[in-house]
Amino acid sequence: MGARTDKIFGRSKQALGAVTGNEKMKRDGQRQEDKGKVKGKIDSTIGRTQDALDDLKEKADRS
Repeated sequence: MGARTDKIFGRSKQALGAVTGNEKMKRDGQRQEDKGKVKGKIDSTIGRTQDALDDLKEKADRS
């Protein structure tokens, strides 16, 4: 699953767990939401790194 999907499903599981009183489902939902947040940060870091490498390559090509 993608970062956004993990966050959405995680929040949904937390809400369902809260409504039903299922603590395990709430914890699983929190873990899945956290997983989505980490995936998002990793994806963002990869994107910024790729942009920086592209900029360096452009500068090297101009030299």
